[in-house]
Amino acid sequence: MTTDINEFETAADETYTSPIYKGAGVQFSAEARMHYTYPSIEELLANPKDLSDMLQHHQQHQRHRLDILDDYYEGENSRITQGRRRREEHLADHRPPHNFAEYVSQFIQGYMTGVPIRVTYPEDEALNNLLLDINRENDADAHNSELILDLSIYGRAYELLFRDKSDLVRFVRLDALQTFVIYDDTVERNPIAGVRYFKRGVGQDRPYTVEVYTDRDIITFETKNFLSSELVEKKQEAHYFKGVPLIEYENNRFRQGDYEKVLPLIDLYDAAQADTANYMTDLNDAMLKIVGNVAMPDAKAMKDANILLLQTEMSADGKEGSANADYIYKKYDVGGVEAYKSRIANDIHMFTNTPNMNDEKFAGNASGVAMVYKLFGLEQKRVTKERFFKRSLMERYRLVNNVLSAAQEGSFDVSMLDITFTPNLPKNVKDELEMFSQNGGRLSNRTLLELLSFIDDPAEEEERIEEEEESKRIPYDFPSDDEEQPDAPAVKDEPNG
Repeated sequence: MTTDINEFETAADETYTSPIYKGAGVQFSAEARMHYTYPSIEELLANPKDLSDMLQHHQQHQRHRLDILDDYYEGENSRITQGRRRREEHLADHRPPHNFAEYVSQFIQGYMTGVPIRVTYPEDEALNNLLLDINRENDADAHNSELILDLSIYGRAYELLFRDKSDLVRFVRLDALQTFVIYDDTVERNPIAGVRYFKRGVGQDRPYTVEVYTDRDIITFETKNFLSSELVEKKQEAHYFKGVPLIEYENNRFRQGDYEKVLPLIDLYDAAQADTANYMTDLNDAMLKIVGNVAMPDAKAMKDANILLLQTEMSADGKEGSANADYIYKKYDVGGVEAYKSRIANDIHMFTNTPNMNDEKFAGNASGVAMVYKLFGLEQKRVTKERFFKRSLMERYRLVNNVLSAAQEGSFDVSMLDITFTPNLPKNVKDELEMFSQNGGRLSNRTLLELLSFIDDPAEEEERIEEEEESKRIPYDFPSDDEEQPDAPAVKDEPNG
């Protein structure tokens, strides 16, 4: 199946539209999350125009969605921060963005990787140490955490494996905004190429560099424009991973981000908060209404003095005039507006399966079981994310094994890897210890020390305890065998009675 840029251009790209400004509309078109497929890498390299079409389509359709999701994560909620919402120039136009997107993604990131993912090879200690060294060289804990964050934001993440100048195996995160993977058109959907494109330096006139990673080679192209210019091959070099070393991670089957579906709700909350802020400002600048027969000789002076002196005049029938002054402003339904904003905020948390930490009921019950039930929706999402993440992790270590085998540095069975995910949940140690001790359980001193957060090294602490105990003991010199034992004092018989 070949791609055609004309098909991409004629397909309607229904970009994200907020219901606040332009009425109801879809968030993103289906093309914003589609996979690129092609029969084989040989046919794709023989038809570089089709590769240009994919690059052009990625810029026109897919990157637009990724840019918007990235903006919301950085707090630049485009539907509230762009343009002017109020037509009246004299009225306030506050538009504060609220970073729900960052809260959702960072909460899920910490929940999944706050306790680092463990990758071990229990079958062989030497190979296990080799894997630990590779992970340590690449700071795998931080790397995995960044991939989880990208998955939460964009619904996809990418990493690249390579051998550095020291001939060490390295893996790095790639920018999701300028990376994609091409799969074959079989039901297995095997990757045939990974594509990374970027501009070297700054300036619109600089050409694009396109790197294509196949299962054997790294091919570098240059082009001035994906639509009108041809891809010019600059160099080609081999790698020894025996597979495409550019790996795609997916957040779910639809490659959706964790807050993607609630973007309209975030816009609604921003607008509601903006209206509240505008109301408070407009109230300070409300129009003064004066009713009655009033003489105002110096209104400006009274305004500067922050007083209003109403001097009434005699009416036409000789009676003393009356006057009244108050402000004209829109009445504010405090309870209704605050309930409306709370409902929107709760909907955002409900549909993203993240807890609302401002909810007093959330942490009201310290029971560990109750906490698990409150996080039950997030637990279901975590299981799905872990399955997809583990599949790509296995591909990473399969490629690592391939290059280690080619370099004769070691070989292991990837299926025997032990990959462990541990959710970063608060632990109710107090209740656990009470239940354990009430049922007759006993713990060693070392285990008790390990439970204390302010003890860094339990073994060292035990040594200190032993030293203190030793210093408290009273020394006693036992006599040797050569020394004469002192005679025991004689016991006198006491008379009876």
